Amino acid sequence: QVQLVESGGGLVQPGGSLRLSCAASGFTFRNYPMSWYRQAPGKERDMVASISSSGISTNYAPSVKGRFTISRDNAKNTVYLQMNSLKPEDTAVYYCKRSGTQNYWGQGTQVTVSS
Repeated sequence: QVQLVESGGGLVQPGGSLRLSCAASGFTFRNYPMSWYRQAPGKERDMVASISSSGISTNYAPSVKGRFTISRDNAKNTVYLQMNSLKPEDTAVYYCKRSGTQNYWGQGTQVTVSS
């Protein structure tokens, strides 16, 4: 079955960096675009970044463009989110998503940006 397992979250000071990973299994990873979403307390889950199946095309939410970078390693079945210059408003649970005829979500990883 499809499994998405996020890791790499934690507590970081403003201006710091984190790298999230999402390990995928149960499907042919290289055939699917992947995305990162986040959900802050009391807010909707919003798209942060997406990447095409080949990794050539990427898309970012305006709030993270220039600070976050999405990438993937199709040999390792893993998608990454490099987050730099983190701000308190980046605090949220971060989820990876596989789109397709059916959407699949990971369990999420908490990112807290605080001094």
